[in-house]
Amino acid sequence: MPLATSPLLSANLRAIRSQFPSLDRAAIFFDNPGGTQIARQSLERINKYLLECNANHEGAFATSIASDVILDEAHRAMADFYNAASPEEIIFGANMTTLTLHISRSISRNWRAGDEIVVTRLDHDANVTPWLLAAQERGCKVIWVDFHPEDGTLNLEEMRAALERKPRLVAVGYASNSLGTINPVARIVKMAHETGALVYIDAVQYAPHGPIDVQKLGCDFLVSSSYKFFGPHAGIFYGRRELLEDLFAYKVRPATNQLPGKFETGTQNHEGIAGVLGAIEYFEWVGREFGSEHIEGLAEAGYTGRRMELKKALTAIRAYEFELNRALLSALQSVPGLTIYGLTDVRRLEERVTTFSFRLKDLHPRSVAEKLAQEGIYVWDGNYYAVNVTERLGLEESGGMVRVGGAHYNTLEEVERLREALLKISAG
Repeated sequence: MPLATSPLLSANLRAIRSQFPSLDRAAIFFDNPGGTQIARQSLERINKYLLECNANHEGAFATSIASDVILDEAHRAMADFYNAASPEEIIFGANMTTLTLHISRSISRNWRAGDEIVVTRLDHDANVTPWLLAAQERGCKVIWVDFHPEDGTLNLEEMRAALERKPRLVAVGYASNSLGTINPVARIVKMAHETGALVYIDAVQYAPHGPIDVQKLGCDFLVSSSYKFFGPHAGIFYGRRELLEDLFAYKVRPATNQLPGKFETGTQNHEGIAGVLGAIEYFEWVGREFGSEHIEGLAEAGYTGRRMELKKALTAIRAYEFELNRALLSALQSVPGLTIYGLTDVRRLEERVTTFSFRLKDLHPRSVAEKLAQEGIYVWDGNYYAVNVTERLGLEESGGMVRVGGAHYNTLEEVERLREALLKISAG
């Protein structure tokens, strides 16, 4: 279904950008898929935590008590962000990769030799190698699902065939951090559950671009990292409560068996968790200020309070980024000698986030990134840990691709600056 635009957010980008102190510098940030700039609310939460309640967990004194209040509220806030059934289903950790390596050990503990799991060639390696390692340790077989190289979409026929083998687990990304493809995760979850498989979703790349509802998706596990959605370096994992309660936790002896502490090993990054709360508060602000035109349908879905504001915010962001998506695609397509990898059909922009990877003539991707940096435009080059993508496209040995990725604080004027810089590079 084509997305509506977001005039209210589009008309107030100055107010949006004012919430990001780092945007004051003379630079254009199109490196967002690797990490967004941090919102003012997140910075303030981090500073306030360190100055006013910097203490360890469950002490009898004032700063520890105040610290635990912040940590509890952060769990509630992320439950609202994901629309999880309860805060006990939210686990904090260092980042998505560390959390997945940790929890994969628990999930795979009861796998048996001969069991099968499914991974895809479209995923970031953090949702591939942890499962390959677990399968190796348990003597399990790995089934690979490919993507279509011509448009970067997942091969659903291969997914269907893989599920017919009744695997124990399917690991799949919500959106590709390399090609920008949004996978039909709700459909994949339904298909997987019909065969008895659990589903583990990497939502890192999707989280800053659109609303997430784990209950609506019906997924078993989902994880993202807040430095990709305007917060600090932290990972946030969701798991269905009944599954988390049954899973064995690898932890030290004094640690609790109660959720969420059961899987939050060691002393957590408390100031980082406070910063995650601040990032959620930023989204709340966006929802209150600019989300009113997107309320239709959300109330009918049952969202109220903070959950409503968050869904309004992400719906408005998704709608604005539809404009940004179209502008980026048009700009890149106007550059002679530039090849985009992934979806390029303007009629299918709702199937991608604002992340584009490309090659320019015979130039090495690093060289293009360096030339853009000289123009004050920050982009990534290489494989961005989606090594299976660059290998499948035959680009790994020659340096991968250049990647540009928009966020809702980027402007159409910045897209034009990118286009002009690429035209200059193309012309030699």
